Amino acid sequence: MPRQITLKDHFFESRLVMNRAILLLVAGGILLVVLLARLLYLQVLAHEHFTTLSEDNRVKLQPIAPNRGLIYDRNGILLAENLPSYRLEITPEQIDDMDATLGAIEEIIEIRDIDRSRFEKLLKRKPRFEAIPLRFHLSDEEVARFSVNRHRFPGVDIAAGLSRHYPLGSLAVHALGYVGRIDERALQQLDSSNYRGTSHFGKIGIEKTYESVLHGTVGLQHVETTAQGRVIRVLSRTPPVSGRNLYLTIDSRVQAAAEEAFTGYTGSAIAIDPNNGDILAFVSQPTYDPNAFVNGIEFGDYAALRENNKQPLFNRALRGQYPPGSTIKPFVGLAGLEEGITTRHSSTYCPGFYSLPGNTRKFRDWKRTGHGTVDLNKAIVQSCDVYFYDLALSLGIDRIHDYLQNFGFGHATGIDIQGELSGLLPSRSWKRARHDQSWFPGETLITGIGQGFFLVTPIQLATATAALANGGRLLQPNIIYAEQDANSDDLLPHRPRIHDTITITEQQHWDAVIKSMTDVVHSARGTARRIGEDSPWTIAGKTGTAQVYGLKQEEKYDAESIPEELRDHALFIAFAPAEAPKIAVAVIIEHGGGGGSVAAPVARAILDGYLQGSPQ
Repeated sequence: MPRQITLKDHFFESRLVMNRAILLLVAGGILLVVLLARLLYLQVLAHEHFTTLSEDNRVKLQPIAPNRGLIYDRNGILLAENLPSYRLEITPEQIDDMDATLGAIEEIIEIRDIDRSRFEKLLKRKPRFEAIPLRFHLSDEEVARFSVNRHRFPGVDIAAGLSRHYPLGSLAVHALGYVGRIDERALQQLDSSNYRGTSHFGKIGIEKTYESVLHGTVGLQHVETTAQGRVIRVLSRTPPVSGRNLYLTIDSRVQAAAEEAFTGYTGSAIAIDPNNGDILAFVSQPTYDPNAFVNGIEFGDYAALRENNKQPLFNRALRGQYPPGSTIKPFVGLAGLEEGITTRHSSTYCPGFYSLPGNTRKFRDWKRTGHGTVDLNKAIVQSCDVYFYDLALSLGIDRIHDYLQNFGFGHATGIDIQGELSGLLPSRSWKRARHDQSWFPGETLITGIGQGFFLVTPIQLATATAALANGGRLLQPNIIYAEQDANSDDLLPHRPRIHDTITITEQQHWDAVIKSMTDVVHSARGTARRIGEDSPWTIAGKTGTAQVYGLKQEEKYDAESIPEELRDHALFIAFAPAEAPKIAVAVIIEHGGGGGSVAAPVARAILDGYLQGSPQ
């Protein structure tokens, strides 16, 4: 069959090519117009906006956290320092998928629930361009593992910094306190502009009270970065100002001796220089290690501390409120002398109990068989309750209240640590306001021996004892000796401050009370004679036993038959050398029993710890 020949339509094909060319030309023209319009927008109309964005992508402002001030004891022994450490930081604006990033990090480095929870709270509060710490105190192994995988995590970096550390562990922790991570609540209270780049702040104690002194001032630097956020170079820098160092009045040798003497006991002890109010030892037992709190304590560890029935987190020195017991008797005796109610030679007969006129109720003496005829000296030396029942009734609650408040009872001492309670010095007006009741004579009797409503804190009792030792100067106790600029060796001392001067009508009255307190320790029948037997210095002291619960009329106190939490507190106050006091001490041991047998030996250890190292 012959082949059929198809002729080409050249005109149709040329029109098709032409149409396609026109279409391409129009499309190209449209694209060119769009491109030119976009270039016009970027280069002219939005030039300033995108220049700023470009510059921000290249140049960033970074905060530089200041070095926290150090804390020393009075002898220059370091109590709080800063050690090098590494932390993992995330800059949120550079992260596309935060959950995925966190999950990938957890495959390399352990992230605890407490870390993640804190990070998520800060993520809501801080600017997205600011780096937020996720993990603190990375080990060398963790740093190495992340560094190998660094390329996988744009916006995640390891930053070198300083971490707070307490080299002596739990020593004086209730005075020092500790720092902790800045949380959501803290962010609302702190100056955000000065805490950019700072991850920790003072939580309690001196670390909190002097936060503004210890923290310093934040610095800033402009840095050039890559698109991934890596710093290429520093363009400009305003250095931070380090926090000031603090020197405490605490003597770590005395503090260590006091805490060692407290082994196995619960309670508090304060040692104070009666000449200037310097706190030499600040003890609250039991203690805990503040280093566990710096980078976030484990939940289980914190629960164990919080649920411990000995309450190691409780600052007994400032917030513990206890009946002063017989330690108040020298002050009541002095009130009787100064108010002209009694004399040094006036005597009272003690049959072992005391009854108000026309009342059959017996107010018992601690010695059931009685002390016989006693004067002021014998009453203080043997701690005769009946003598002070009678003296308190003669004085009356109004004069007792007015005189004892001169020694600071019932008022905060003003010590330079936050959190102090004021105790309670009862009065008619207080009872009417608090309980809407009248004051009864029997309440005056028990107030005279430091029981009933009467409550003191250890710091109050020590301050009052110091005023007794120094002849009537009520000093404000202070725990900061001096501040020091980080770039200078010069110290800026904190000056002692006198709250008040107690009026002395007759010096012989004070001398008589102090002589009686000396006999408490150094006479054959003194209630604290055991600690005076081999003492190289003269100690003036007074024992005390404070009831935790009341006994029935004919009930005998038997420590072995009652639960420990209901046993008497043991107390002791002292100062030495009695003729020229250098140190005053107040010791309270919860449920310890007798002040002479339990609290007095602890006080002796504190006195020895200080006086053995001081010039005679």
